[in-house]
Amino acid sequence: MKQIVKYFPNISDKQQFQFEELESLYKEWNSQINVVSRKDIDELYIRHVLHSLGIAKVQSFLPKSKVLDIGTGGGFPGIPLAILFPDVEFYLVDSIGKKIKVVNEVATALELKNVKAAHIRAEKVEGEFDFIVSRAVTKMDDFVKWTKKKIRKKSNHELKNGILYLKGGDLTEELKNFPKATIFELSNYFTDAFYETKKVVHIPLKYKP
Repeated sequence: MKQIVKYFPNISDKQQFQFEELESLYKEWNSQINVVSRKDIDELYIRHVLHSLGIAKVQSFLPKSKVLDIGTGGGFPGIPLAILFPDVEFYLVDSIGKKIKVVNEVATALELKNVKAAHIRAEKVEGEFDFIVSRAVTKMDDFVKWTKKKIRKKSNHELKNGILYLKGGDLTEELKNFPKATIFELSNYFTDAFYETKKVVHIPLKYKP
């Protein structure tokens, strides 16, 4: 929790409480359904919560925005972002039902009214969103195919509507088909060693009716 407060000092008491509750909630659910690797559960805040919030360092979401989290797993990056942006609507989806069960239980326990979760494949999701977020669920070529016709026409943010993707390592080859991609190094925002190779990739996507 110290890292969350360090990098996001303006969170409210309610948000701080919600972030603090994440550890006990995920430890409890992880003992029943493995949504966070065993070795990572003790590093939950650095490797999962703060990592998810790296997206917020790149783009702060405006109230009434809509964000789709594809392949959310146990709720990352969607749940931490939903705590940070209570006036933003988040839709978290995953193809594995038991993981969505955990997402729903965590959202209910934290009283996150801005979270909706569904057991559904990305391609089947309907609706339009300002941004689509994810944590390295697949290669970018495939991910972009999943996002077709899911982007709102009007952009209201500093960054154009599109994808905000958490990835690590050398992305030169993976992004060669995306000349408009912008890479944001998370080491510019977080000093912890874990973030030395971590990045947020922004790819603007055109609206397609």
